[in-house]
Amino acid sequence: MWVEMQRKEEEEMQKTKDEEMQRKKDEMERKNDEEKEEKKDDEKKDDSGDVEKTGDADQAAEADEDAKSETKDTEDLVEEEGKIALEVPDFVDNFASLVEAKIVNYEFSEGTAKWRQAEGGEPAFFENVDRLYKLANALSNLSRSEPNYADSLNRVGGVLHKAMLFTEDEFKSILEDVTTVDPNSDALKAKQESVDGTANETESSSNELEFPGYTAEQISDLSRLAHAMISAGYDTECCQIYFILRRNIFEESLIRKLGFQKSSIDEVLKMNWETLGREIGTWITTFKQCAKVNFPGERKLAQSIFTDYKLLSDSLHHNLSKGVIMQLLNFAEAVAMTKRSAEKLFKVLDMYETLRDVIPALDELFPEQGVDEIRSESLSAKSRLGEAAVSIFCELENSIKSDTNRTPVPGGAVHPLTRYTINYLKYACEYKNTLEQVFRDHHKVERADSTSAPDYRVPDHIDAEKARESPFVVQLVKVMDLLDAYIDSKSKLYKDVSLSYIFLMNNGRYILQRIRADINELMGDSWCRKRSSELRSYHKNYQRETWGKVLQCLSQEGLNVNGKVPKPVLKERFKNFNALFDEIHRTQSAWIVSDEQLQSELQVSISAVVIPAYRAFLGRFNQHFTPGRQTEKYVKYQPEDIESCLDDLFAGNPNAGLGKKKP
Repeated sequence: MWVEMQRKEEEEMQKTKDEEMQRKKDEMERKNDEEKEEKKDDEKKDDSGDVEKTGDADQAAEADEDAKSETKDTEDLVEEEGKIALEVPDFVDNFASLVEAKIVNYEFSEGTAKWRQAEGGEPAFFENVDRLYKLANALSNLSRSEPNYADSLNRVGGVLHKAMLFTEDEFKSILEDVTTVDPNSDALKAKQESVDGTANETESSSNELEFPGYTAEQISDLSRLAHAMISAGYDTECCQIYFILRRNIFEESLIRKLGFQKSSIDEVLKMNWETLGREIGTWITTFKQCAKVNFPGERKLAQSIFTDYKLLSDSLHHNLSKGVIMQLLNFAEAVAMTKRSAEKLFKVLDMYETLRDVIPALDELFPEQGVDEIRSESLSAKSRLGEAAVSIFCELENSIKSDTNRTPVPGGAVHPLTRYTINYLKYACEYKNTLEQVFRDHHKVERADSTSAPDYRVPDHIDAEKARESPFVVQLVKVMDLLDAYIDSKSKLYKDVSLSYIFLMNNGRYILQRIRADINELMGDSWCRKRSSELRSYHKNYQRETWGKVLQCLSQEGLNVNGKVPKPVLKERFKNFNALFDEIHRTQSAWIVSDEQLQSELQVSISAVVIPAYRAFLGRFNQHFTPGRQTEKYVKYQPEDIESCLDDLFAGNPNAGLGKKKP
């Protein structure tokens, strides 16, 4: 735009100059015509009496004289025009010298912005620079046809160049004089709180962003200096200075205030997880701060300095911000390329959410012609993070499948992989909405008849419509199904069938409680009811397997022969009961049921079956023993002793002593 204005101004100056030359030429012709007329009138008055005597020869001589006079006048006019074209007024050189002296004075003066105020009624600095440029431009146009203008052009052009060097130094000096904000200041904390707040803010709040470290007076000075440089044809130099200095200041502020260091992809790939986790946290804070504070502030700064040059301000802001954005996006790309491991999921999801929330804000910050590339790169980085998150979550299946340990968990306790998987799913479901989006956008569920990737087929018991609506829930159910199969396989490692049921109950109860507390909404009530039914089945199977033989010892079958109780058989029954109960008490006191409610339920259900049966059996047949040593030998436990022993079960204490029998 400024180039077009300059061209029009040059054309106007040339037009004015041509009109002045034509005016002088017309005035000289008019004077010559007046002189001719006066001369003719005088001759007529002097020779009025001799007119009739004058012959044809005199008339011819007079006409010839008039022609010669007219030719001479024309030659004088041409000579006068040549003199006007070759002469340059002395004030041009004087003006250049005056401006040059003022610039030298500015350079050696102390303080800043000495040019801001005029001295002694002289024109202001910017007005002088504008006049210099116009003089240089006019002389440049004239020197094309008249080389005699070259000296004046060189003189004026040299002073203009000095003025521009001084202007550049002033522009650079003010740009570098940026105010450093204390990272712990209340103002910065208030801004950071707004950054960490909701993504949708009103337009008025975004307009309240302050300039990045410059006062209003500095902004005004920068604007005037930039306008002077651009108007004088130094737009390239002005833009280079602005871009380089603001880029350096911007990047330095990211390091000093936020701790964000530029890292190459190789450096990121070599980081250990602890270091990378910290860097990811810094990256998230930095990206949010830039999107909500720094980028809008840079845009407003450029618009305020390059007020009359919108295309320039848009281009400078776009290129400056783009460089920072590319650094941030390269880090995200590098994180997405790191080795997949389960602990990285939540940090990757945090980065994904940051990009998801920031991209719309970036669209509003940049002009339409410049935002496409930034949006494309941002969406690409977000997509890579989404794919990485899907891959990491699906790795949970592999971690379950790859566990080939054949050693059963002591005491039938909850398996470590069960705890890990359920806790992992619990935290993952805190990102439910994000994971739903990630799986929907970046994970394609294979068709049921597909043979290319059978591991990703939808399980038969999952509704196809639900699979389309919520691919994350499908993956969640698949993990749970795989974990169930894993637990079932590990239960078969126990030689004691009763202990295998304790193991199944422990793991099943742990899973059910965590699902109900944290992700019941995703798994559904029907899933929970099914798991509850399985737990009851495990309980019954355990009770039958463990205490069925004990109850057989307390059966009255075979103890009544012709109305009499055979003592040998009765003694054998008590001996078998004592041996079985001792073994169960010794063994199962070492077993572990960490869930207190489940432990209590087991003890109560056992007591409800065993103690009444033992009390009835003892009451019915105790009298057949001779009191004293015989009774003590075969009747080892009283009902109260049985109850006390049952309280020791599933406490994980292999040294639990027998309950004291009562006399």
